Amino acid sequence: MAHIGDLVAEMLAQYGVEYVFGMPGGQTTALHDGISRRNDRIQHILMRDERNAAYAADAYARLTGKPGVCDVTVGPGANLLPAGFLEALNASIPMIGIVGELPLDWLPLKDKGIASQGFDQLSFFKSCSKDAWLVPSVAALPELIRTAFRVATSPRPGPVALLIPHDIFDADWDEEKLTIRVDDRSRQAPYLRSNAPADDIARAAALIRKAKRPALVCGGGVHGSDAAGTVTAFADRFGGLVVTSLSGKGSVPETRPYAAGVLNPLGSWAAIELIQEADLIVWCGSKVSQNTGMNWTLPKPDQATITIDCDPLEHGRTFRPTVPLLGDVREIIAALGAALSEDFTGTRPDWEARIAAVKADGEARKAEEIAADTVPISPPRVMDEIARRLGADDVIVSDASFAAGWIAGYIPAKKPGRQFVYARGQGALGYSVPGAIGAAATRPDVRIVTVAGDGAFSYTVGELVTQAQNRQRIVNVVINNGKLGWIQLWQELYFNNPQSVELETQSLKPGFAAAAEGLGLKGFYVERPEEIGAALDAAFAHDGPSVVEVRIDDRATPIHSFKRRLKDGSDKARPRPGTVYKLRDWKISPDL
Repeated sequence: MAHIGDLVAEMLAQYGVEYVFGMPGGQTTALHDGISRRNDRIQHILMRDERNAAYAADAYARLTGKPGVCDVTVGPGANLLPAGFLEALNASIPMIGIVGELPLDWLPLKDKGIASQGFDQLSFFKSCSKDAWLVPSVAALPELIRTAFRVATSPRPGPVALLIPHDIFDADWDEEKLTIRVDDRSRQAPYLRSNAPADDIARAAALIRKAKRPALVCGGGVHGSDAAGTVTAFADRFGGLVVTSLSGKGSVPETRPYAAGVLNPLGSWAAIELIQEADLIVWCGSKVSQNTGMNWTLPKPDQATITIDCDPLEHGRTFRPTVPLLGDVREIIAALGAALSEDFTGTRPDWEARIAAVKADGEARKAEEIAADTVPISPPRVMDEIARRLGADDVIVSDASFAAGWIAGYIPAKKPGRQFVYARGQGALGYSVPGAIGAAATRPDVRIVTVAGDGAFSYTVGELVTQAQNRQRIVNVVINNGKLGWIQLWQELYFNNPQSVELETQSLKPGFAAAAEGLGLKGFYVERPEEIGAALDAAFAHDGPSVVEVRIDDRATPIHSFKRRLKDGSDKARPRPGTVYKLRDWKISPDL
C-alpha cells in the first residue's frame, strides 16, 4: 500500500511542479520516497542549506509563474526558511513550503525541545508567510494542499507553509478511500484575473491623452502577471517615458527610445532625472516602495497618478492616486490600450526630445566608466563584457547590494520578459548562487549568470557544490573588492570611521576562483581589464558551472549620491541622513 508521502508527491506532480528544493529529514522521508517513484514527472534537488532551498524555489517561481516548492524537516530545518519566505512575501512570489512536524499527539512535548527539535512552528510561520496550516488528519490533507496552491497563487501571491506531522506523513494511503483532485487554475499565478470598472478605465485613458509628459513605472507585478509583452505593446503607443523598478526590469526592452532604465537610487541617472519632470505617472504593478519612490519623494505633489495593482491595499498606501485601477496588470493594460482608441499614437515631440537628450547624457557618462582601463577594475567594464556575451534567452540572477545596481545600469534588457531575477523583497545577501540553481532547473538550455560581491558570495558558497552536482550551466561572477563595499562607504561618508567591513587582510585573501576549483567547478581569476574577455569566454564555453572572480575597485559605487560625495571629497564625515528615517507626508494626487 502506498503512504501519504505518495499522496503529496502525486498531488505536486499533478499541479505541474517539476522540482522540489530542499533537504530531507527523518520526519519527511516519506515525501522523498514518494517523489522517487515519480521521477519522470517530479524530482528533488538536494540543497546544502534549507534557507537556500527557499531561494531556489523563489527563482523557480519567478521564471515559471508556478509556485516554487521547498521542503524542510522539523526544527533546525524549519527555522532556516524565513529568510526566503520573507523575500517571497515582500516580492509577491508564490511559494509552498512543506515542513515536517512532530507527531500530532506530541503537542505537550514541543516546548523547549523536550521532544527533540520541537517548537511552535505554526506561530513561527504565520509571522513570515501569507498563511500557514498544521495538517490535523490524513483526510484533511488533500484539501489543505489545494488550499495551499490557491492561496499561494491568488492575488496577491506569496509563500505559504504546510506543516505535516510525522505520523501523518508515514500513514498508509488507501487510494480508493482517499481520492485526490487538483484545481488546475492554481497551477500558476495569477489564480484568477480581474479588471477595473469601465468608467475607471475611461478616466485613466483620458488622463493619458491629456498629459504632456506622461511616465510609466513598471514594477515586479508586470512579470507576476506575465504582462511584459502586453505592456511593451502599450508602451509603444503611450508616447512617454518608461522606467522600471529593479524587479520590473525587462517589462519593456531597454533598447526602446522611450525606455530610461531602472528607477532606483542605484539605478539609472536618466530615469531619476526624467521622472521628476513627468506631469502624470502611471504606477504599473509597482508598490511604490522606498527605493522606487526615491525615499517617497515620488510622486511629487503636482504629479497626477494612475495606480494599477491587484492588491486593493496598494491604492493609497503613501498617496491617494488620481485614478486607482484595481485588477490584473495584463487585463488593465489591455483595456487601457483599447480605451485609447486605434488612432492614438501618443506623439509628444517635445517630451520625446527631452527623453532622448537626457538619455544621451546618461549614456555618455556610462560609456566613460565602461572604457576605464583602471586597475583594480571598474565594475561597469565587467558588466559590459558580460552583456556582450549574453544570449537572447540567458538569465541574470542578481545578488543584493552594489551588484544589483551594476546589473541594472550596465546590462540592458533587450526583450520583454523576466530575464533578470532580483531579490528585492528583502534585499538579503546570498541570494544569487541558490537562486541560480532554481533558475537553471527550469531553464536548463540557457546560460544562467550570477553577479555578487565577495560579501554576498561568501554567504552561500557551499551551494556551488549543488550547481556542480547537477551540472548546471551557471557562470558565477564575483566582483571582489575585499570589503562590504556599501557599508564601508556609508560608514566613511556619514561617520568617517569604517568598522568591521574588511573581508580580508594582508596575509589572508580568500580566493573564490580557487575555492570553486576545489569544489568541482571551473575557476578563473581576473586582475586586469584585458583579462576579462578571455575568462568569460572560457566560462561561457564550459558545459557546467564556473566562477569568474574579478578584482574590482573598492571605491566604485553605482549609487549616484555616493558618487557625488566621493567626487566632492570624503575626508570628513557628512551629516548623517536623518531624513531617511522619516516617512513623507501622505499625499493626494491632483488631476491634470
